[in-house]
Amino acid sequence: MDIGQIILRIIGLVVIGIVLAIGTIFLLLVVSLNGGFYYESFIIVVAVVIFMFAILMMFQFFTTKKRKQAVAVLAAITLLIAFITPFKEIYKNQIPTVDAEVDVYQYMPFTEGNQVTKMDREASVQLQEPLPIIDGATAFYPLYAAFTETIYPKKDYQPYDSEVMVNKTPAAYKNLIDGHVDLIFVLAPSEQQINYAKVMGVELKLTPIGKEAFVFFVNAKNNIDGLTLDQIKDIYAGTITNWSEVGGKDGDIRAFQRPQDSGSQTALQNLMGNKPIMEAPTENIAQGMGGIIEEVSKYRNYKNAIGYTFRYYSNEMVKSDEIKLLEVDGVAPTVDMIRSEAYPITNEFYIVTTQNSNPQVQQIIDWVTSTEGQQLLEKAGYVPITSTTTP
Repeated sequence: MDIGQIILRIIGLVVIGIVLAIGTIFLLLVVSLNGGFYYESFIIVVAVVIFMFAILMMFQFFTTKKRKQAVAVLAAITLLIAFITPFKEIYKNQIPTVDAEVDVYQYMPFTEGNQVTKMDREASVQLQEPLPIIDGATAFYPLYAAFTETIYPKKDYQPYDSEVMVNKTPAAYKNLIDGHVDLIFVLAPSEQQINYAKVMGVELKLTPIGKEAFVFFVNAKNNIDGLTLDQIKDIYAGTITNWSEVGGKDGDIRAFQRPQDSGSQTALQNLMGNKPIMEAPTENIAQGMGGIIEEVSKYRNYKNAIGYTFRYYSNEMVKSDEIKLLEVDGVAPTVDMIRSEAYPITNEFYIVTTQNSNPQVQQIIDWVTSTEGQQLLEKAGYVPITSTTTP
């Protein structure tokens, strides 16, 4: 091989390298923007393998069958190893996430065909402009959407930009404390939310309006039907790590948690008391322009998983037959058991306000806690804080 041929082949390799580099960068950008960052190493390895093949072919390495076979085997092994991470991610993504986001628009007030509970008569209270601005947890949006249809004037109430919004618990508390909304429908605040209110010089007023069960759930095929409170605490403290320790089949327990300051995470912290909660499982999440952040892992319904939420959200909004709610201390989280507080993890939920509320806020509170308001709350599938029997 003369010098001219070598130069031509080197130029050819440079061209191939440039084309491969441009193609690789383009693919990396595409998969990153679409959340497939776990494919990045595989794409790079494929590009390197192709380039190595080009080098070997340019310099006539494949002169014998053994060489071809050896390189082919080596390339196959390399690609298989590189595909392990994407394969694991593909498998994980096939596992359903039980607490997937609910379409809140199906509960949007005054929209045709919505799933909002209706009163069979006009309410005794009818509010006028300027209306109090409401926010709250997703689990209570069907409830205060029903209240909205009953006592608010008919108009467009977009879930994320109107007088009646649903921005989830952490954002709802911040909006209230910062003075952007007048009242929120939520569970009790976390310690961090209480401290933030103090720093901002805001006093939070909590008015109980209903009862809710904090529930734990597992894959429907799990042979465990119930746990004790102590067993739940030990699982989330990390001292019980295998289902066989609580009467189940041998298998490590995947104990999922929720993001900090969410209503259910605060409920877990309150349940645990002084017992430390083990570190939450996290995963890398692609965000915007290929950036990577670390977030608390969403619950995936592995056969050995356990998670938690609230009864209404699970039974009425998510409605998944792939999970089952566990009894706690032998008591199932039914409406009757919540009403009597026989279920051991029964929590009140609230209308939370501040000293800077719209004057009509008290009208809302008085009406929601009246027999009329509590009857609508019960009709919507929640458990009232007071008796709904008309005297």
